[in-house]
Formats: sequence, C-alpha cells, structure tokens
Amino acid sequence: MSKGYFCAKENGKLHYPHTILTGFGFLAASIAWAIYDPYITKILDRLLTNSSVINGWSTKLNELFPKLADFAAANGENVGTAAGGITLVPLFIGIIMTFDNIFGVIFQPTFGKLSDNTHSRFGKRRPYIIFGAPVAAVLFAVIPFVAIKIGSLPITMLFIILFVFVMSLWRAPVVALMPDLTPSEIRSEGNAVINLMGGLGGAIGLVAGAIVTAVYCMVTGADSKAANFDEYDTFPYVFLLGSVIMIIGMLVILFFVKEPDSRIKLQAELNKSADEAAKRKAEKEARKAEKLARKAQKLEPGEKRSLVFMLMGLFFLFCGTNAITTFFALFAGEVLEKTTAQATVMTTAFAAASAVAAIPAGWLGKKFGRKKTILSGLLIFIVAFGAYLVSQTLGIASLSGILIWVALIVGGAAHMFITVNTLPLVLEIGGVDKVGTFTGYYYTATFSAQIATPIIYGIVRMFTGTYMSLFYYCPIAFVLSLLCILVVKHGETQTISDELIKEIAQDD
Repeated sequence: MSKGYFCAKENGKLHYPHTILTGFGFLAASIAWAIYDPYITKILDRLLTNSSVINGWSTKLNELFPKLADFAAANGENVGTAAGGITLVPLFIGIIMTFDNIFGVIFQPTFGKLSDNTHSRFGKRRPYIIFGAPVAAVLFAVIPFVAIKIGSLPITMLFIILFVFVMSLWRAPVVALMPDLTPSEIRSEGNAVINLMGGLGGAIGLVAGAIVTAVYCMVTGADSKAANFDEYDTFPYVFLLGSVIMIIGMLVILFFVKEPDSRIKLQAELNKSADEAAKRKAEKEARKAEKLARKAQKLEPGEKRSLVFMLMGLFFLFCGTNAITTFFALFAGEVLEKTTAQATVMTTAFAAASAVAAIPAGWLGKKFGRKKTILSGLLIFIVAFGAYLVSQTLGIASLSGILIWVALIVGGAAHMFITVNTLPLVLEIGGVDKVGTFTGYYYTATFSAQIATPIIYGIVRMFTGTYMSLFYYCPIAFVLSLLCILVVKHGETQTISDELIKEIAQDD
C-alpha cells in the first residue's frame, strides 16, 4: 500500500523526515499569515489616519450626523480626531482585513480544482507552490516598503490585494500535497506532522517582530524602549524575514519533495480499455443514485433546529475569536502601550495555550460530551475576558496587567476546548452519509464570521472611539454563541471516525 508514496516507508509506516519536508510548504504559508494580521492592521491604521480622502469622508459624516460624535463624547470616548468627531479609519481597516477571507472563499476552491486536473513533470500540486510562494514572498516584502518608505495608500492596497490573491492561488494545493503523498491509513498521522509544521511557522511569525527588533537595536544602537523609537522602521525587516522563510519553504518543496510526474498517470488513464471506462461510468451512476437516496433523507425538526443554532453559535464564536486575532495589535498599542512585536509575543501565549489544550480538549469531549465541553470553553472565555474588562474599568493597573495574560492563556485553552469539538458535533448531526454537506455548512458559518466580524467590529470601534471596546465586543459574541449552543440537542453520538474528522479539518 505504501509503495510509491513519498511520505510512507516500505513497511507502511509514516516516513517522518519526508513528511516534515512536505510540511515546509504549510510552514511557509503559516508564517506569512502570522505576520499579516498584526502588522497590516498597524500599517493600515497609519496610512488611513493620514489619508486626506478618509479624513474628508469622516468630516462629511460628522457634518451630516453631528449627534454621532455627541453620543460618543457623552459616553466618554475620544472624538478629538482630525475629522472633528468619529473617524472611519477602523471601519476601513475592518473592510480591508476581510479581503484574505473573501479571496480564500472565492479562489481557493477554484485553484484546488485546477490543481486536481494539472499534469506536469513536477506533479499536480508543486507547480502552484513553486510559482505562488516566491511571487507571494516578493509581494509580501514590498508591502511595508511602499507603505512606510513611500507612504502611498493606493500602491499599498494594490500590493495587499495582489498578495492575498496569490496566497489563495497556492493555499489549497499546499494543503493537498501531503494527502497526495501519503496512504489513507496513515494520513491522520501525517496531518499531525503537517499541523506541527504549520504551528512552527505561525510561532516564528509571531516572534519575528521581537527577533527583528532585537537585531535592529543591536545593529543601529537604537533603544526600543525610548520615546523616539519608531517601531515602523523595523516592519520592512519583519516582512523580509517572513519572505525569506517562504522562499526557503518553496525551495525545500522543489528540491527535496518528490511528487510523481502526473503526466505518467494521465497517460495511463488514457490507455485504459473501454471496459474500464464502462466500469467507471457504472460506478458513477451507482454513486449518483446513492447520493440522491441520501439527499432524500431529511433531518427531523429537532435536528434541523440543532443544526441552525449550532451554526449560529459557530458564527458568533468566530466573530469573537477573529476580532481578537485581527485587532489585538491595535488594542495592545493603544491600551497596553505595547509595540507590535510585543503584541505578537503576547498572542503567542494564546497560540501556545491552544496547542497544549488540543489533546485534552478531545479527551474531555469524549468523556463529558462535546456540548458540555464547548459550553465550558465559552464560559471560561467569558469569565477571563470579563475579569480583565472589570479590572481595566476600575483602573486597577497592576491587576489588569496580570489578567490580560490570564485572559490570553486561559482563553487560548478555552478556544481549543470549543473548536476541537464543534466540527465533530456538526458532522454527527448530519451523520456519516452527509459528511460532505455538513462540512460545507460548518465552513460556511465560520468563513462568514471571518468576513463579517472585521467590518462589524470596525463599526463598533468607530462609534466607541477606543480599542478597549474589543473586550466588550468579544464577550458579547461569546455570550450569544453560548445561548445558541444551549439550544443544540443533537450531535453527541460518535459514528464518524476521528481519522475522517482530522482529514476534514486538515483540508480547511
């Protein structure tokens, strides 16, 4: 079974060194996204704040609706902006930060399907990685240069759009590479290695700012704690580090990962006899009939209600968590007075706690039930974030300084308690026969939230005038998620294998 598979040994066991090499593609993509969210939001904040067009639109809004600024001021918010009231900057940051999710929804399936039908001497997946990774790396490196050195908002937007498009071009192929090179019976084991490589890339991306800042200060003699230190001077080097690692990942895939020449497979398929073609046609018709029969099996009213409320709960959950990952750097800069590098180190604590809690989260879901584990995670989220909010509101600086770390670490673990158990619960509502359909429902809910929440929270921030509102917005989203999931009464049965669930999660 393992013969001819790059990621499998002759004895059928996983070939760890080869699988690690295959994971360099996922590592390359992960480091880019780990840098993208915190640094792009800071870049956009500066460019949009200094944009005469955005300030002009904000001024017109304040002139047309002066009570908006009066309302914000009455609630103690800062309205002393260049626009003479509330500003549209947070809203536009939120809109721009949805581009990667929108492009992912539109283009990732398209290029994934194209790679399925690609036949070249490099295989089906590697051509997209070999082309996409270096192009994305160059675009990535150019973004902070045009944003900070040139200060051009239109050119920066052009390169951001090009970057997220090219990333969507090779995202699906790089995820599909390992399953192509691994027998199905050991694919879950391979998924764990690939996810580990992706986590390593994300961790490097999160600490890249701290590394670059330390080296920059060492070389230039600057003091990162000095009042006149401009963290934006280090941004081009952070992006450059990410770009270099992306290219290294591509070179590893090019020279060390052996994907079969898919032209050989194509020729073999073309040489098949007419009997084989007839057999495939008969099997296709049988599958079609089976699919129609499964489609006819409708959910019971109670199952429908559970599905609807579970998807609503997922939507609100991802609204909360995505707002944290997208806007935390801006929150840390404004409220905590942290640099972007320091903010990314703090989010590393969130990611590390999530990784540590992954296995216990699955065990707890099996031991006590998925719904109870999910609800426990949401309650932990609400309590941890609420405690920090209360300490900050009361002005207890020493306590709030501790509780923000508690919120991130405990929240990271709670996040994994929830996410590890939500996909299996949704799939179990549909049953084994509807795994594909319900996987689509799951990702529709989560992607919708990731597209919507940057815009929704951008509006919230626009009217509140402070990024402290992030710690109002997220708990409210978690409470709404909790209320929805309380209604769910199905999905606890375990008829779908863990291996299938892991494969589906990996294919995201």
